[in-house]
Amino acid sequence: INGTVTFEGPEFTAKVSDGQLIVEDFSGDEVARLKKVHRKSPTLGKKPPANAIVLFDGTSADEFENGKIVMGNLLAANCWSKRKFGDHTLHLEFRTPFKPKARGQARGNSGVYVQSRYEVQVLDSFGLSGASNECGGIYKIAEPRVNMCYPPLTWQTYDIEFTAARYNDEGKKIANARITVKHNGVVIHQDLELPRATPGRHGEGPEPDALYLQGHGNPVVYRNIWVVER
Repeated sequence: INGTVTFEGPEFTAKVSDGQLIVEDFSGDEVARLKKVHRKSPTLGKKPPANAIVLFDGTSADEFENGKIVMGNLLAANCWSKRKFGDHTLHLEFRTPFKPKARGQARGNSGVYVQSRYEVQVLDSFGLSGASNECGGIYKIAEPRVNMCYPPLTWQTYDIEFTAARYNDEGKKIANARITVKHNGVVIHQDLELPRATPGRHGEGPEPDALYLQGHGNPVVYRNIWVVER
């Protein structure tokens, strides 16, 4: 009524209006008030430094194979960079769709595959426990330290520091790849050792490889993607 949604119980009444939840007891006295909080990543809109390689700024998808611009200036999932990278820093921003009837891996599924080998999962995992197959997880390797996933339709950020695996002259791996991931400005993986590639794309190898933004049949979109090689 008049923009207010009311829930009534035997002892309390809750009213949602103007971004607030107000709880009243049976006599009508207010006992609690909660305000809706809109969180914003501190690295949202971060500008690329002078030495960055800008992969996507909303004007062209030419840096990507199978790159498609949607909604005017956003990059659709299911594409991979034409450039290949070794050690590097990556910044990107992503948005998951609102799919209230979907469950589990059907809720805005995508993935950021560093070197096309190591997936940092993208998923609508807002309010979940934070498993290795949920947003921020290194797929089937490590769960995030904390679930930093924002609600769907909210822009989120990944800031990634990646050190590639090392190989000797015979092509034998002598050191695992390592990764640090900040999700919405919070460290969720700190210098994590990656013992193997994650499923779904390329196996490990000594050569540099592309950034792959996984397509999983969901309208996940990306923007502000840039890399600084190290």
